Amino acid sequence: MLIQLATPSDLPDIVALERMPWARPFVGQWNMERHAVTLTGRDARYYVSRTAGNDLQAYAILRGLEEDSGSIELKRIVVAKPGFGLGRRILKGLIRITFTELKAHRMFLDVFEDNLRARHLYESLGFQYEGVMRDAARRDGAWCNLHLMSFLEAEYAAQRD
Repeated sequence: MLIQLATPSDLPDIVALERMPWARPFVGQWNMERHAVTLTGRDARYYVSRTAGNDLQAYAILRGLEEDSGSIELKRIVVAKPGFGLGRRILKGLIRITFTELKAHRMFLDVFEDNLRARHLYESLGFQYEGVMRDAARRDGAWCNLHLMSFLEAEYAAQRD
């Protein structure tokens, strides 16, 4: 299985993964307590991918499960070794889960303007650019723009036909 639901025992590895030097500029830095509250709450699902040796190779967070808007947010996806296609495979699985299991109408995310690798991946899978959220996040003491992107259930259905 490529991804499975995370458990509280996964949290130390999740926190360590998002603190990797290459991930820090693009990933929020939550502490263990914030992750624990989010993981055990009803509004989010954490997914993990582990190697055969049980090393964490990726994790992702979907949020908005308690909303009645039909919109699910891809809050975070972090891969230990980018550039080998794992993120693409996991994201495809998350899109499938969002539209088939969670019955969402819309999946959305925000991505740092300068995270070109992630933006390209999202676009290649069908996410559409919606606009810029100006000065929406702080990084290293400076305000940064985020790009808002979304994928609709009709677009997902069209891809599957």
